[in-house]
Amino acid sequence: MNHQQYIGRFAPSPSGPLHLGSLVAALGSYLRARSQNGQWLVRIEDIDPPREIAGATDDILRTLEAYGLHWDGDVLYQSDRIYAYQSQIDTLMAQDKAYFCQCSRKQIKAMGGTYDGRCGRLTKPHHRGAIRIRNSAGIDRFNDLLMGEIKVDKDFATEDFIIKRSDGLYAYQLAVVMDDALQQITEVTRGSDLLIPTCRQISLFQMFEQTPPTWLHLPLVCTEPGMKLSKQNHAPAIDKAQPQASFNAALAFLGQAQVTPEQKMAKMVTQAVAQFELSLVPNQTEIIQT
Repeated sequence: MNHQQYIGRFAPSPSGPLHLGSLVAALGSYLRARSQNGQWLVRIEDIDPPREIAGATDDILRTLEAYGLHWDGDVLYQSDRIYAYQSQIDTLMAQDKAYFCQCSRKQIKAMGGTYDGRCGRLTKPHHRGAIRIRNSAGIDRFNDLLMGEIKVDKDFATEDFIIKRSDGLYAYQLAVVMDDALQQITEVTRGSDLLIPTCRQISLFQMFEQTPPTWLHLPLVCTEPGMKLSKQNHAPAIDKAQPQASFNAALAFLGQAQVTPEQKMAKMVTQAVAQFELSLVPNQTEIIQT
């Protein structure tokens, strides 16, 4: 970790209201930051319009406030960062560190499921399509504060991955790394659904000559093995009017002692921060909630 104040973040996408799974991620990252006397930032990942729902951003922010999870500084909106993402891609293309690819999913499946870099070796390069970065770092392992050493399939880790989709949308991997660097995030605390892609993010940090944060991946709330609660499978929204029960449910999921229900959420939050113990968080990628 950088020798500076702890800076963490919560970065939801506005694809629907917060549910128990997203509350676990929000609360876990908040408690970790505040227990380290650090900052907790909020970023809205709103660069995938087909998945976004009108009014979801405001609803997410009001829900965080209702649960007493108040952030530091201004909310960062990825939609305000489009120029920065494109500028980085333009630089990479000019340096021949990225290239256009027109391979379909069917073609990649025929390659064995891992893209083999063929479009990057063309004597006459494509001038349209998805944009892939030449993955010169190929990081295939990293340390997670909860899970320990994580090793990733070498083919996945070394693949030239997409940084801008063929439909013109910017890839999550590019945007999240650039924004974590911009906000000087020192530790990323989030759900374990992003455990494996972390290696690609570390590779990007290295290729961009930036210091990566430390990593802490929390267990996912699942209804059955491999099926996490999500907005896409219509997970019920948490209650903004009476947040006490869901707050304590999220604490219990994180292995923490529940706190005394209070009308003022600030008191519950203060107690939760004071008693937070990272060692009590289950080091599992998912937990089934029936």
